[in-house]
Amino acid sequence: MNFTEIANERQSCRSFDASRPVENEKLEAILNAARLSPSACNGQPYFITVCKGEKAHQVAKATMGMGMNKFTADAPVQVVISETPYNRTAALGAKFKSNDYRSIDIGIVAAYITAEATAQGLGSCILGWLDSNKIKEICSISGEVRLVISIGYPTEEYKLRTKKRKDLNELVKTIE
Repeated sequence: MNFTEIANERQSCRSFDASRPVENEKLEAILNAARLSPSACNGQPYFITVCKGEKAHQVAKATMGMGMNKFTADAPVQVVISETPYNRTAALGAKFKSNDYRSIDIGIVAAYITAEATAQGLGSCILGWLDSNKIKEICSISGEVRLVISIGYPTEEYKLRTKKRKDLNELVKTIE
């Protein structure tokens, strides 16, 4: 698949096949793609915790507050992205420019993870509705949890939806 094909195929999966585990080779490919994602000053100010089995179920439950994200219960893998400190150069740039590079970098790594999951024939869903403290406890991590990405095989009946996006002229202006 080329990048445009991946972009067209990737969608937020909300119906995972609980009976199909994700192969370790596919997880390794996803994690290697994440490792290659760009970040400010190559600092990679995040840590990735891959949860499978009972830990995946516990993390999924920590994303279900107020009735949200019930579909995560069937995803066999939960990828937790937590924040780590900047490296010295990125910290200086963030302070000087008043820009939160960590949030940007975490968004980029999430995009790489979900794109590679799609290339591997898997579904994914990026979750921001979560209980950070509970997930920190489950995963024994100290940094703030910023995102959880549910990964697994979509169910057979879960079909590709038509993408509803703004027209380019609403998103782009070219100036010379």
